[in-house]
Amino acid sequence: MITGIAHVCYTVSDLDRAVAFYCDQLGLTPAFPFINDEGRRTGQYIHVGGRNFLELFEGDLADAAEGQAYRHLCLEVDDLQGTIDALRAADVEVTGIKIGKDRSHQAWIVDPDGNRIELHKYNPDSKQTLWVEE
Repeated sequence: MITGIAHVCYTVSDLDRAVAFYCDQLGLTPAFPFINDEGRRTGQYIHVGGRNFLELFEGDLADAAEGQAYRHLCLEVDDLQGTIDALRAADVEVTGIKIGKDRSHQAWIVDPDGNRIELHKYNPDSKQTLWVEE
């Protein structure tokens, strides 16, 4: 039985830059690296919260899976305006807050490789409230 999302994996063009963005600017926590046989770090697991992780591997974006249907990563936040303020203070460009078609509050950022990230805040009118315990 599927119980949740374990991780989302990205190919990134510069691993150090991507880790700095997700950890230093977004405030996530590095979990563990992937080290190849030559002792070089080729990837990094990043803890998002609970049992959720991002998995980053350095590589050529041109070699990434063709026909990839990836659209965005969505990160739930507890205080959307506070998160936006903190990210802007860390020099991350963030859109303003809008209400999505699911009636949840959202704002958007992109990582250094242009991957779109939705910042998501459930509210009592969100369509997901039937499924999500607040």
